[in-house]
Amino acid sequence: MKLIFEKSVKGRKGVQLPASEVPAQAFCPDHLKRQTALGLPEISELETVRHYTALSQLNYSVDTRLYPLGSCTMKYNPKFTETAAMDPGFTQLHPLLPQLPQGEHLCQGALQILYETERFLGEITGMDHFTLQPMAGAHGELTGVMLIAAYHRAQGNDKTIILIPDSAHGTNPASAAIAGYTAVPVPTHARGGMDLEQLKKKITPQVAGLMLTCPNTLGIFNPQIRQICEMIHAVDGLMYYDGANLNAILGQCRPGDIGFDIVHVNLHKTFATPHGGGGPGSGPVGVKQILEPYLPISRVRKNPDGTLFLDYDYPESIGYLASFYGNFSVILKAYAYILLLGKEGLIETGKHAVLNANYVMQGLKDDYEIPFAQQCMHEFVCSAARQAQAGVHAQDIAKFLIDQGIHPPTVYFPLIVPEAMMIEPTETEAKESLDHFISAMKRAAQLARENPGCFKDYPQTTPVHRPDEVKAAREINTNYFTHPSA
Repeated sequence: MKLIFEKSVKGRKGVQLPASEVPAQAFCPDHLKRQTALGLPEISELETVRHYTALSQLNYSVDTRLYPLGSCTMKYNPKFTETAAMDPGFTQLHPLLPQLPQGEHLCQGALQILYETERFLGEITGMDHFTLQPMAGAHGELTGVMLIAAYHRAQGNDKTIILIPDSAHGTNPASAAIAGYTAVPVPTHARGGMDLEQLKKKITPQVAGLMLTCPNTLGIFNPQIRQICEMIHAVDGLMYYDGANLNAILGQCRPGDIGFDIVHVNLHKTFATPHGGGGPGSGPVGVKQILEPYLPISRVRKNPDGTLFLDYDYPESIGYLASFYGNFSVILKAYAYILLLGKEGLIETGKHAVLNANYVMQGLKDDYEIPFAQQCMHEFVCSAARQAQAGVHAQDIAKFLIDQGIHPPTVYFPLIVPEAMMIEPTETEAKESLDHFISAMKRAAQLARENPGCFKDYPQTTPVHRPDEVKAAREINTNYFTHPSA
C-alpha cells in the first residue's frame, strides 16, 4: 500500500475554501514563519477517504476477528456503552465545573456515576472504599503500592521488600520499584502455584506486602490463598490483588473476603471498555477500611441532604494520582455495562470465560504441551516446545495464525514456560469462533510435523512479510524522506 505522499499529484485539490473576509494580521514575527511550503500531499477528497478507509481495514480489532490475547482480555465492547458515553449531558461537562461557585449542583449526574461506580466495584470485590483515579492497570498497581507505603509510614514500620511470584505480570516488580521497594521473586511449584515453602523462607519483618494475581497468569487459582494471606498479615504485611484476571472469579469469590487488603480492577478488561493501543484504560483501586485515609484526592462524598460533592480534606492522602477524577468516559462505560448485566449477568460472564478457556484447552491438549493440565480458569498456557524440536517456534505459529484471520495469542509469557503461548478466548466468543481457532492451531501443529520449513513464509497476507522484530525495535524509523518538501 502506497503512502499518501506517494499518491500526491501536483495541483490536485481536495477542498476549496472561500476567501476570508477577515484581513490578515501580521502577528507572527518573520523569523518564526516557514520559509518553504508545508509539503502536504495534494490529493482529492475521494482518494483521501479511500486511503484512510484502507488503512483502517489493515488494523486488527476484536470487532472484526478473534483476538485470544492471553492476559490482556481483548473482548468485545458493546456499542450501547459508547452511545451512553457520547451523551451531551456528559461530553459537554467541563472538568473544572465542580470547583466553580454553585458548580457542583450542575454536575450531580456525573458525580453520581462516580459515587455509584465506586460502590458497585466495592460490592464486586469485597472492598470498603475505592478510588477511580488511576488511568490504567499499571497505574492502579503503583497506586496500590503507594498506599502500602503510606500505611507503613503511618505505623512507623521500616519495611523495604515487596514479594512477587515469578509468574507475575512484569508491571508488578516495576510498580514496586517505582514506589521505592525491592521486589523479591517467589518461585512457582510444579503444579503452577506459588511455592509456599519458598515463600516461608522469604517472609521477614522487612516484608511490606505481597502482590498476587489470582488466578495467576497460568490460569490457575491458588487453593492456598487464605494461608498465604495469613502468613503475610502475621508480619504486618499487606496483600495486594492484581485484578487483571478478575474476569475468572466474577460472582464466585471476592478478593476482600479471602484476605486481600488492596485490589486494582482493569475496567478495560473485566468491564468491557476499550483496550489497546496504549489506552484508553482505567484501573480503579479498592481498599479495606484501614487504608481509607490514604486514598487519593478528591473523593466523591454525600451531603446529609443527599447531594454529592468533592472532598479534598484527607490530610494523610497520597495526593493526586491523575488530573481531575480519572478517565471519566471509560468509567461511564463500565457503569453502564454493570447496570446492563446486573449480578446474574456478571456471574454468567465469569462462568462463560472459564468454560471457553477450558474448551479450547481440551481441544489443543493432544497437539501441544499443556504444562499445567488441571482445570484452568479464564485463560491457560500451552507450549510449542514439541514443535520447537522441529524448528517451529511459538513466534512462527503466531505468524501462521495471522494468515488464518486470527490474532496471535500472547507468546513467550509467562517466562517460566518455554515456548509459551498464553490463550484467553474470553466469554464473548461463540463456539464457532473457538472451533475455528482450535482448527487453525491443530493445522499449525500438523504443518510443524509434515513441513516445518513452510513457517518461514508466514505471514503472507500482510503488507509486510516476515518482519525482523529485533531490527524494527532497535532501529525505529517512522520518517518519510522522499517527498520533495522533506
